[in-house]
Amino acid sequence: MTQALTQSATATPLLSNFIGGRFVAPTGPTFENRNPINGELVNLVAEADAAAVDQAVAAARQALKGPWGKTSEQERAALLRKVADGIMRRFDEFLAAEVRDTGKPASLASHIDIPRGAANFNVFADQILTLSTETFRMATPDGKGALNYAIRVPRGVIAVVCPWNLPLLLMTWKVAPALACGNTVVVKPSEETPTTATLLGEVMNEAGIPPGVYNVVHGFGPGSAGEFLTRHPGVDGITFTGETATGTAIMKTAADHVRPVSFELGGKNAAVVFADCDFDKAIEGTMRSVFANCGQVCLGTERVYVERPIFDAFVERLASAASQLKFGDPFDKATTIGPLISQEHRRKVLSYYDKAKSEGARIVLGGGVPELDGAFSGGSFVQPTIWTGLPESSAVIREEIFGPCCHIAPFDSEDEAIALANDSPYGLATAIWTENLTRAHRVAAQIDVGITWVNSWFLRDLRTPFGGSKQSGIGREGGVHSMEFYTELRNVCIKL
Repeated sequence: MTQALTQSATATPLLSNFIGGRFVAPTGPTFENRNPINGELVNLVAEADAAAVDQAVAAARQALKGPWGKTSEQERAALLRKVADGIMRRFDEFLAAEVRDTGKPASLASHIDIPRGAANFNVFADQILTLSTETFRMATPDGKGALNYAIRVPRGVIAVVCPWNLPLLLMTWKVAPALACGNTVVVKPSEETPTTATLLGEVMNEAGIPPGVYNVVHGFGPGSAGEFLTRHPGVDGITFTGETATGTAIMKTAADHVRPVSFELGGKNAAVVFADCDFDKAIEGTMRSVFANCGQVCLGTERVYVERPIFDAFVERLASAASQLKFGDPFDKATTIGPLISQEHRRKVLSYYDKAKSEGARIVLGGGVPELDGAFSGGSFVQPTIWTGLPESSAVIREEIFGPCCHIAPFDSEDEAIALANDSPYGLATAIWTENLTRAHRVAAQIDVGITWVNSWFLRDLRTPFGGSKQSGIGREGGVHSMEFYTELRNVCIKL
């Protein structure tokens, strides 16, 4: 048993807050973390009260003024590489924790969540060593001139508020660049998936990261750790991935002390499939973009627009492929789809299944709850679902569902496809399927999203800008773009 998990009197593991380099004994209530596969209790989690959040922010501030504030870029890069090595050394432990918390198939988590979570530390260790600024010579009346140059300094204490769909990956996507730039962090993981963020505290200690640089506080949003952290006057910046409504609330809170924010928020992403596509690749890619991680991917596709000549064939083929998805033990290699994160989220997704039915959708596939026996009967499973026939005004087409489902509609022209894709308050991602390279460039430039994939999906070069437009976010992450948020530029003017 790790330090992060201590044994309670009832023999149920207890997950503690990690503050100042140590796991802190709980002083308040605990809450349950349950496995969405079967509803079994994974661990009890210590909820951080306002005092605990104060301690975490104070520890982060002390580390910022202490040894961490004196480290060079080279020293920080070396330490981040040790963190990456530490995650990979304990790969199986992180994998088991992530699968228990999320219910996702181990084949998915072992391919994406854990290795990418570790890779983020290596990527930003590289980035900090090549980060540049600008220098200008200027004329002065005396003819001797002046030299202006910019330097980057850490922003300070960063609040990192994380989602539950890719817990380790998306948390380290923020923590790694924050630490590379010399900041300290207080992480508030989702209450649904608290384990890997806590386990990372042990790896930080093993790697030699000074106490207080990385802190974790557990809890919920309003009236709990999330609100206490984002309202805290000792926090210098807030980064958040999650629902747009929550991002709006955090943004209002951040205004109180004029703190900068970096948000990746909701999406209602469209795929546009032209008749000249490689049909097999379009089906395979759309299968992934709709059903991967049980549809719980912010970049996932919930609206599919298919050119009319191939519409019927596409619907039939996608439904046939989705019908082969297999529920089961997440550690069984044959399992290809897991549960939703919780019973509460299942109720939300099923409410949209009901809306689609009541609005007259043609249910091509699914639309309900699978019949599963034994241990899985208590899990948060829903059927992979495909609809057609709904008007664009339908809530099922307008609102983010975050489940394994999509609506497919036909289009007749390129302009119509672009208009349909853009008819959304969100603007996170899109996928375009066509073998016409000229069309691909032309259409990609006209869709109002932060990232467009052509003949692919979820293919990410971590150096490139990532983020959303419209109600899908503020700011960009990735490569130098992450560094822009986690540092402040200062100009130095030298009179020669």
